[in-house]
Amino acid sequence: MSDDKWNEKIKLLLHDRVYVRTFDILLPDWLVPNHLTVLRFFLIAPVVYLLYIGNYSWGVPLFLVAALTDALDGSMARVRRKITRWGIIYDPLADKLLIGSVLFLIVLRHVNFYLGFGLLMVESLMIVGGWLMQRRGVVKPANFFGKVKMVAEVLGILLLLIALWLDMSLFVDLSNGTLGVALVVAILSLLSRLY
Repeated sequence: MSDDKWNEKIKLLLHDRVYVRTFDILLPDWLVPNHLTVLRFFLIAPVVYLLYIGNYSWGVPLFLVAALTDALDGSMARVRRKITRWGIIYDPLADKLLIGSVLFLIVLRHVNFYLGFGLLMVESLMIVGGWLMQRRGVVKPANFFGKVKMVAEVLGILLLLIALWLDMSLFVDLSNGTLGVALVVAILSLLSRLY
């Protein structure tokens, strides 16, 4: 499918309208959504390293910036009609590598191990499933469940990182609950991709 076909029937979401009034006017025209996806790939290693050494004052904001590039590149792609096959394939991969790395490094140690392990397994199945679908020539953009899953994962991980950074144990419980919701939505997302 050519990239033009992806851009024919675009429905802007609420956060796309917010993006238009805020970030779109600040970002230059030469910047395309795939640039932000590539940036997210490059940010994964520094985020993981900073969190690994316990430098939360740099690691947490950098994780947040990396996670926000996901919202920005999606909105930019829809608003500027720059949805590409490459972006549909590699944007979710960048998300899964970012989230999976932090899940493995932080969540498995500080939150319910089985919850973190379950999220890692679902993310891994989604990567393998996406790869198999791509090999068969099938490319599907993220669906509603996938977007909700990503928001819940980022929020749950962010709450945990803030708890570790500022020593706020209440946020650990909130993180646990949010990541539990993320796991349920992740399973729904995986099942919805199968049918």
